Amino acid sequence: MIKKQNLWFLTLFSLILVLSVYYITMPNDLLLDSVNKTVTSTKKTKKEKVKQTVKETDLLTAMRVSLEEEREEVMADLQKQLTSEEVSTEEKNNAYEQLKYLNELQGKEESLEKKIKKNLKVNSFIKIDNNEVTVVATSKKHDNTLANNIMRAIQEEYKEKMYITVKFQ
Repeated sequence: MIKKQNLWFLTLFSLILVLSVYYITMPNDLLLDSVNKTVTSTKKTKKEKVKQTVKETDLLTAMRVSLEEEREEVMADLQKQLTSEEVSTEEKNNAYEQLKYLNELQGKEESLEKKIKKNLKVNSFIKIDNNEVTVVATSKKHDNTLANNIMRAIQEEYKEKMYITVKFQ
C-alpha cells in the first residue's frame, strides 16, 4: 500500500518532470520573441513601460543552441542511416561524409568566433552554409569599419570567395 507521503512525492515529482520536459522542448522562437516585446507594469496610479533587456551573450547563446539543435537532428538522421541494414553502402558513405562535414563546419564556426573575439574584441555568432557566412556581432558601435574587419578576418581563412553577411545586435 502506498502511503500518503509517497503519493504526494510521486505526484510532485511527476509534475516537475512534465514541466521540465515542456521547458526543454519549448521552441526557441517563443524565447526570442519574448526578448523583443515590452512589458507594461502598473504601479499604483502610474503606468510605466518596462523594457526587457537581455545580455548580448544570452542572445548569441540562444542562436547557438538553436543551430546546435538543428544540426543534432540532422546528425541523428545520418546516424540512423549509418546503422540501418536497409541502406546501401553508397548511402552509408554519403551519410558518413555529411557527418564529417557537419563536424568540420562546427569546428570552423567556433574557431572563427574565437578569432573575432581575440582580434577584434567582439562577441559573435557565426553560421556557415556552403559558401555563405552569416555573422551576428554584438558591439556598441555599429560601423562599416568593424563590419569590414570582421569580413576580412573571416575571408582570410578561406581560399575561395565567401559571401559574408554581418549583422549587429
